[in-house]
Amino acid sequence: MYAAAEDDAERARIRTVLYAPPRGERGGRRRAAAAPAGAAGASTAALLAQLAAEDEQVSGMRQGSR
Repeated sequence: MYAAAEDDAERARIRTVLYAPPRGERGGRRRAAAAPAGAAGASTAALLAQLAAEDEQVSGMRQGSR
C-alpha cells in the first residue's frame, strides 16, 4: 500500500487510515468517573486478602511435597 503513495504526506494518510480504530469505536470515549476512595480501598483489601489466602494454600502444597 505504501508503494502506491507518491509522497510522504500520502503515506501518512494511508497509515492513518490503516491504524484508525473501527468506526463504531471512534468518538464518544470519555474517562470513567473515578471510584470513591473508600470503595477502592475496600476492594483492594478484599483482593489482598484473597491473594494471601491463595499464597498460603500454594505454600502449604510446596511444603507438603518435600
